[in-house]
Amino acid sequence: MALSRVCWARSAVWGSAVTPGHFVTRRLQLGRSGLAWGAPRSSKLHLSPKADVKNLMSYVVTKTKAINGKYHRFLGRHFPRFYVLYTIFMKGLQMLWADAKKARRIKTNMWKHNIKFHQLPYREMEHLRQFRQDVTKCLFLGIISIPPFANYLVFLLMYLFPRQLLIRHFWTPKQQTDFLDIYHAFRKQSHPEIISYLEKVIPLISDAGLRWRLTDLCTKIQRGTHPAIHDILALRECFSNHPLGMNQLQALHVKALSRAMLLTSYLPPPLLRHRLKTHTTVIHQLDQALAKLGIGQLTTQEVKSLLLITSEK
Repeated sequence: MALSRVCWARSAVWGSAVTPGHFVTRRLQLGRSGLAWGAPRSSKLHLSPKADVKNLMSYVVTKTKAINGKYHRFLGRHFPRFYVLYTIFMKGLQMLWADAKKARRIKTNMWKHNIKFHQLPYREMEHLRQFRQDVTKCLFLGIISIPPFANYLVFLLMYLFPRQLLIRHFWTPKQQTDFLDIYHAFRKQSHPEIISYLEKVIPLISDAGLRWRLTDLCTKIQRGTHPAIHDILALRECFSNHPLGMNQLQALHVKALSRAMLLTSYLPPPLLRHRLKTHTTVIHQLDQALAKLGIGQLTTQEVKSLLLITSEK
């Protein structure tokens, strides 16, 4: 110890580069950092910077897109018919998810500003109406798929009956055109039956002028003449009271009207009347909103959707 102190004193006085003995230095290093013969090791862990994380994520996304593209090319080359169905299904899921997000934004805005359904603009009102129908049909498919192995049967039924079980997002362009023709034919089939019921109740109308107007209207329709708007509006009193009021209609007449609206006609008459009232109320609200917007503001796709306004009831 005395010798080491002398060496330290000489180095301090003369500026010598002499350091304590190697034995003392090694003992200090062994006591502090074990067998570290060089600089002591850092105890901190190495953390990846944000740039490395972003590069890793972009690499994963790029590889995923490349693999997905190869998979699509493989399906299109070896299974072309299945690839068409697969593409329609994936695009349908994306459109349904986009509709869900838009419907959520509309509902949130309604809740924040205390807006009712009939106070919405036309496009938002129509979007909510259509989305409710889509969700109802999807829930129905989900319920019947609950039993064990029932999902395989549901897939088969969806393939065989796409018009009845699938929503419009999963229809092919050809199916959309064909189904529109089918719905138009259904409406045409129910019109003669509705006219015959109107002719049966004409004698029950107390006002002679209304009886004459309704008879003339039925005659024009049977001859293929499209009635004017003022001819229809002049008969509003007939449909607000007996015998053509909603609550006074016969069961067969209610079923014929349901088929004309493409509604289910196999329900009990009270439920059919309730559905007709609800449906006609929504159509009236949509007409008012459309009048505020203006028909000239509609796009081609919106005009086509108007033709399918009751296609998924």
